[in-house]
Amino acid sequence: MEGFTQQYGCKLLVWFEIADTMEVAITREKQIKSGSRAKKVALIEAMNPHWHDLYEQIAHG
Repeated sequence: MEGFTQQYGCKLLVWFEIADTMEVAITREKQIKSGSRAKKVALIEAMNPHWHDLYEQIAHG
């Protein structure tokens, strides 16, 4: 399946946020996308300083 994860070789989920509504999620996504790479890395490292794969946390919640 072609897509973002295949195109960019994404293999790990290193950060996520849970939102109460789709509108809140979209607003937050736009905030994050407009930030610098340094801000995105800081966001990841605040939650997951060792960059562990967090998939199991959301898959089995």
